[in-house]
Amino acid sequence: MFENQLQLGNGIFTTQEIAQILRVPYHKVNKWITKYWDGDLGKCYEQQYSWSVGNTRAVGFHTLIEFYVMMQFAEAGVKTREVLKAHKELSQFYQTHFPFANKEVLDNINTDKSKIYLRLNGDTISLDGSKQFNLDIIKLFFKNLDFDNEMLASRFWPLGKEHKIVCDPHRKFGQPILDGTNIQSEAIYRMYLAEEPISFIATLYEISEVEVKDAILFHKKAA
Repeated sequence: MFENQLQLGNGIFTTQEIAQILRVPYHKVNKWITKYWDGDLGKCYEQQYSWSVGNTRAVGFHTLIEFYVMMQFAEAGVKTREVLKAHKELSQFYQTHFPFANKEVLDNINTDKSKIYLRLNGDTISLDGSKQFNLDIIKLFFKNLDFDNEMLASRFWPLGKEHKIVCDPHRKFGQPILDGTNIQSEAIYRMYLAEEPISFIATLYEISEVEVKDAILFHKKAA
C-alpha cells in the first residue's frame, strides 16, 4: 500500500525535514521526490509517493528509509538509473512498493559500485534485467535501521544506534525524538540555542546530559 497521505503510523516528513535528518542538500531531496519517486517510479506504479503540505511535499517513513538506502548506493558510486532498475525488479519480486525498506533485501543486497546485486538462494543475481551472476561485489551494511515482524524498516537512527536520537513513525509522526520518550530533539535544541545550560535542560526534561548533547549534535549536523 502506498503511504501517500497523512495517516497515523506512517510518519510525515517534508522535503526540508528529509534534508535535515539525512543531512543532504534540499535540492537533491526535491529532485528525487519529483523526478524519481513521483516521476519514474510513480508512473510505473500509477501512484505518487508524496503529497502536498502547504507549499512543499511530504512523504511517509518508508520513503524516507528508501531515500536513505539510495543515498548509500550513491555514495558507493552507483548511478541513479541502476538504482531505479533494482527498485523496480525488487518491487515486483517482493510485491512491495518499498523494497529498499525490506530487511531481507537489505540483508542480501550488494554493489560493485556499478550495478546492484541480490544474493538469492545461494546465488547472486544482477538487478538490471539480465539476471547475470557476478560474485565480485561489495557488501553494504544498513546498520542504522530497526525492523518489525513483517521485515519492514520500523525505526531509523540518524546518528547511529550508539546515540539516542531515533525516528519512529509511531511517535510524533516520525520526527526525531529521544529514544524511549516523546521528547522531540528540536525542542531541546531550541533551548540550547536560547543559551540555556545543558544541565538545566536535562533537569527540566528529566533526561541525562548525554541525551541533551545527542539532540544538540543531531541538529548541528543537520544545520
